Amino acid sequence: MSRPDASLVRSFDMFAKMDDADIEAVLALSHTRRIAEGEAVFQQGDPAGEFFLLLEGRLKVSQVTPDGRQVVVRHVNPGDLYGIARALRRDDYPGTAIAVTESRTLAWDSRHWDDFVARIPSLAVSALQTVGQRLQEAHTRIRELSTEEVQRRVAHALLRLVNQAGKKTEEGILIDFPITRQDIAEMTGTTLHTVSRILSAWEEQGLIGSGRKRIVLKEPHKLMIFAERGRDGS
Repeated sequence: MSRPDASLVRSFDMFAKMDDADIEAVLALSHTRRIAEGEAVFQQGDPAGEFFLLLEGRLKVSQVTPDGRQVVVRHVNPGDLYGIARALRRDDYPGTAIAVTESRTLAWDSRHWDDFVARIPSLAVSALQTVGQRLQEAHTRIRELSTEEVQRRVAHALLRLVNQAGKKTEEGILIDFPITRQDIAEMTGTTLHTVSRILSAWEEQGLIGSGRKRIVLKEPHKLMIFAERGRDGS
């Protein structure tokens, strides 16, 4: 499949500070790949032979813990670098990336990583920012898991998803990609039964609307107050 034109990728942070020659050089070594909904780009533990930038669609990255639980670590949005195991000095992928919707991605052979970073400082900055953001997200989620009751964890998860992919509709703010209650359970370290109970209660209170793989925040500000202060508002 042909690589994208430079004008189509310049809006992404990774390319924003590159000149035309550097963009063309980077794209010349890339290839594009279409990923069907439900298809894995890579699996946890696979050799990290490529790194990627998402052009269209949405991915979720999950990990299987030592005790066998599956945890959704994060979602990948258009313009995000992912699979950058080389930046972490790893030879394998620490998680599994699966397309939530039909997606399109740029891919490069991992052997190009060090040359790219040496030639294009903005790529190193972008990778450092990506790693830093993921570490911050991980620390936030660890704190939530260890200190917050489950309802607040679920509220924080929904608000993060809206921040990443919120779309205004007549009903409220739609999480603009398919999201299941099982996904939310795996994001918040709880069970499907617990998440279903919480979301059903919030739906009855008019805070959210939900359907098959669909969640709308009808009262995001109230949910934010709940997430920050807890049930009693303290």
